[in-house]
Amino acid sequence: MTPFSVYILGCGSAMPTMHHNPTSQVVSLRNKQFMVDCGEGTQLQLRKARIHFMKIEAVFISHLHGDHCLGLIGMMSTFGMLGRTAPLHIYAHEDLEPLLKMERQLFCDKLEYDVVFHPIDTERETVVYDDKSVSISTLPLDHRIPCCGFLFREKSTLPHIRRDMIDYLEIPVSQINNIKLGADWTCPDGTVVPNSDLVVPAEKPRSYAYCSDTRYLPELAQRVRGVDLLYHESTYDTNEQRKAEKYYHSTAAQAALVARDAAVGRLLLGHYSSRYDDESVLLDEARNIFPEAYLTHENDIFNL
Repeated sequence: MTPFSVYILGCGSAMPTMHHNPTSQVVSLRNKQFMVDCGEGTQLQLRKARIHFMKIEAVFISHLHGDHCLGLIGMMSTFGMLGRTAPLHIYAHEDLEPLLKMERQLFCDKLEYDVVFHPIDTERETVVYDDKSVSISTLPLDHRIPCCGFLFREKSTLPHIRRDMIDYLEIPVSQINNIKLGADWTCPDGTVVPNSDLVVPAEKPRSYAYCSDTRYLPELAQRVRGVDLLYHESTYDTNEQRKAEKYYHSTAAQAALVARDAAVGRLLLGHYSSRYDDESVLLDEARNIFPEAYLTHENDIFNL
């Protein structure tokens, strides 16, 4: 099975602390690497995680609060100094585009690579990226400004050839792709060997949902139903629920309710308020509702 991994570069919220960085992640799938959010210091976290800068193909920004996007221009400048030539694709709300243009003119006006901006509609669930191995769609959220999450869905691969059957039946190499596509095999004596005897089914496609800053949305469970891994912000514990409602954030318990109702595989907690020196209170709260909940920490890697 090809790797599908989520690298945690930062899992804190807006207020800086000594033990968490602002929000950023890298999703690595089939040798492609996508960044989700880019708070201050993200490029240093890339170094610590030993993620090659040049392999970042695209950046997805959930919303335009500083702890989710202020690291972007510095990282773009570093890409330029490292000699990047491949285009960098940025997916974000349309309001970011003029700001990026101004920052580029001020700080890095001689980039030797193209920056391709893709405005996204945060209010609609839409596929914004699609290739032969993965599709990425928006997940509308409810925050103080336009905000969305992102849903990564791996695409199905062809089944695996049974090498023992290919050798036993002396099937020529030229026919292997046809068999992967579903063809049976007819032997010289006319015997038909069904395709199911010639292949092993491919692995089940995997999925990851990233739900950035949002108030509790019960209906979100339908949109992320059955994903293998769900990241859901959990800024506060239940004792601070009024504050969560005021600032359009979620508690760890509410994140767990979404995970439980969506029947996901695992839940990742993050975007912790700076009030917590120890986030175990958030983990305990979430696990009382959804046992497969986990805290995120910088430099964690979660494999699907």
